[in-house]
Amino acid sequence: MTDLSQNTTFAFPILVVDDNLLLRTMLEANLKAAGYKVVTAENGKQALEIFKKDYYPIVMTDWVMPEMDGLDLCRAIRTDDSGRYTYVILLTSQNSKNDIITGLEAGADEYLIKPVHQAELVTRLKTARRILELESSLKTSMEEIKSLSLIDPLTGIFNRRYMNDRIPHEIKKAYRYERSLSLILVGINQFKEVTDTYGHFTGDLVLKACADCMAESARKELDWLARYGEDEFVVVLPETDAAGAVILAKRLRIRIASTVIKNNNKELKVTASFGVAGFTASKEKEGLTAQILLDKADGCLHQAKDDGGESIKGVQLS
Repeated sequence: MTDLSQNTTFAFPILVVDDNLLLRTMLEANLKAAGYKVVTAENGKQALEIFKKDYYPIVMTDWVMPEMDGLDLCRAIRTDDSGRYTYVILLTSQNSKNDIITGLEAGADEYLIKPVHQAELVTRLKTARRILELESSLKTSMEEIKSLSLIDPLTGIFNRRYMNDRIPHEIKKAYRYERSLSLILVGINQFKEVTDTYGHFTGDLVLKACADCMAESARKELDWLARYGEDEFVVVLPETDAAGAVILAKRLRIRIASTVIKNNNKELKVTASFGVAGFTASKEKEGLTAQILLDKADGCLHQAKDDGGESIKGVQLS
């Protein structure tokens, strides 16, 4: 959404709707004199068509109009699912309490009695702008909170919650386009011994360094990784079969083993074990789930750890 607080006037025009040409022209002139850009429509139907093509933070609409009146236009605007808020001001000559309530219930935020006084118009628009700025700020904050809730704060990669939501979508996409998909589970060897010997802060440095190695090796805009457990990670590789994932696992094994973690004038190196599971999707044979894929990769990781050292075990599912 456009940050309205950074602009002296709106980046997008106000949509003015009135079937009376004279009143519409006068209102347009007053708004332009106040520094606003203006787009006009002569009835609700025409206004809705214009509204659907662009974003108008403020819509000022007459109540009584042919084809679609102001109330129906308000209701139609409120069904917009773009996530962007529109402040609707209803223009009316009907000033009874019941009429005002009817307009507000239809979705209007504010109303103005015609003919509109210039000073009142400018004041109401300032109120509208404050509301829109608060709405924009709130949406930005909510998006930041949602983003943070999906990120592991220590390593800066995705967390398990994100992984649980995303992998099923990756599987569906693989089946839709009949592509391959693989997972690599990465487990840091003897991680408990590291924390017992050097402390949890050093353990955090190890996890962050390993996550950075994997992130640097992944394909941008395609592969992604998440923290799977305390000392385990998952690398998700769309359009990659198990053989291709094993090749990446070998590169990761070398990079992690060659990474030096420095803390308090001490240098530490760690190794990792790898479990790989992949499949090539076919619409004729669906049914693979995220849990099955993760279980297979987890089983391979345990086999690799049982072998000790820096083993890689993988399986291509049929």
